[in-house]
Amino acid sequence: MDVVSDAISAMHLGHPRSNRLRMGGSWCTRLDPYDGAGFHVVLKGHCWLWTEGGDPVSLGVGDAVLLPHGTGHVIADTPPGAADPAREPVPFERWCAEAGAEVRGDREGTEMLCGKYWLDGSRMHPLLAELPEVVHLPSRVGRHLELRAAIDLLAGELDEVRPGSCVALPNLLDLLLVYMIRSWMTETSSGAWPGALGDPVTAAALRAMHADPAAPWTNDRLAAEAGVSRPTLARRFTALVGRPPMAYLAWWRVVRAAGLLRDTKETLAAIATRVGYGSPYALSHAFEREFGTTPGRYRAQATGRPASVPPPQRPPGQGDFGDTAGRRLSALPRAER
Repeated sequence: MDVVSDAISAMHLGHPRSNRLRMGGSWCTRLDPYDGAGFHVVLKGHCWLWTEGGDPVSLGVGDAVLLPHGTGHVIADTPPGAADPAREPVPFERWCAEAGAEVRGDREGTEMLCGKYWLDGSRMHPLLAELPEVVHLPSRVGRHLELRAAIDLLAGELDEVRPGSCVALPNLLDLLLVYMIRSWMTETSSGAWPGALGDPVTAAALRAMHADPAAPWTNDRLAAEAGVSRPTLARRFTALVGRPPMAYLAWWRVVRAAGLLRDTKETLAAIATRVGYGSPYALSHAFEREFGTTPGRYRAQATGRPASVPPPQRPPGQGDFGDTAGRRLSALPRAER
């Protein structure tokens, strides 16, 4: 796998959720922070999005927004303070429950795709960690064609239930996440990881380690893979990635082990072999140093089996897009705001 695919797969949990919302009149809703990444795509109309302490972002037709760290945010028909300085945003769940009446004949409203991904923040790859709180991808003619195509396909699947939708929807949502991250990488003028993946030497070393993390890599072998001297590789890799090649490899091996512990029933010995450790003991020692717990406890927590430490709790349901697919939403009366 490549670095971006591995970075996403390492922290991906469960199935993503999404729905298509149609809002009419005056509206304002709040999504509380959650463990994951959220997204919004404007299909029709216009709206505003802002986070606490952040500048309001104006969103038009075709604009996409990724909130990779699950940052709490507000979405409304007007910027903060423009319509009513005293109005309070309604929590998303309550808004969906109380404002579920159909908007009939409202052709001037806003239509959006909204969704989220469950992510394990304990194993976040630095590529994703350096994404800003709000990634705004404005619609521009001729730009991000793959992203636009994924949005169109996803909107079509959400219009009606069709044969194969249960397979198509989660895969299209995963594809959307990849395309949003790709688009950010092509648009951004800052950030270490776009530079690292754009540097042929560093990218070659990263590809080699991610393609076969269990291989007996050394600095000399990685330098040969990249076609440069060992000092050149060390200098360029460390400057762009933030740690030397072998330190990055050691970190990636235990992160891969964590994923295998969570997603498979393989023994610790088998996992140790797959990620490049000579024995279960060596992997266990490295794993505990990185994660602060043993592989056995980590697996018990991740899979929800009884353990002497409680399993991690999922965040509360605010902003849970799974229960309102296809709903047409009207605004709450101002008295309820």
